[in-house]
Amino acid sequence: MSLRFRPSVTVAGIVEHQGRFLLVEELTRDGLRLNNPAGHLDPGESLLQAVVREVLEETARPFEPEALVGVYLSRFSRPADASGPAEEVTYLRFAFCGRVGEPDPARRLDDGIVRTLWLTDDELQASVERHRSPMVLRCAQDLRAGRRYPIDLLHTDPSALLPLARGL
Repeated sequence: MSLRFRPSVTVAGIVEHQGRFLLVEELTRDGLRLNNPAGHLDPGESLLQAVVREVLEETARPFEPEALVGVYLSRFSRPADASGPAEEVTYLRFAFCGRVGEPDPARRLDDGIVRTLWLTDDELQASVERHRSPMVLRCAQDLRAGRRYPIDLLHTDPSALLPLARGL
């Protein structure tokens, strides 16, 4: 019996404002890392609902997606060490550009998120060794290159928005 390949589906908000990109600094097993506001698609939500939720949770800012920047496939591998077991995950990331509103001062940032940052292109490129993945820079570069695809390219069948059946 073969196992079915199941990449982890993630979403990311790529936000540029006045020449700076919105990033989060997060505590990971590898120390403090920089990432686009991003996270996993949860059961019962669309990709757009997921990116709006993730940006809000990680930045305390409402997010309005405007376009799809790209779809990215990458693999993350880490050998076992004193801080944890070996890990290998393939990610399928849907990156959206859009606008954010002002932060809600009453809202706590998601667990593990230390702070938000606005970095210039030069600062983003100079901090590559601190990026959570190569997709952080790639998504920003693609946005700068003008890559924007209509959101209506994506379709969510209503069945995907239903709660999962128990036991599956």
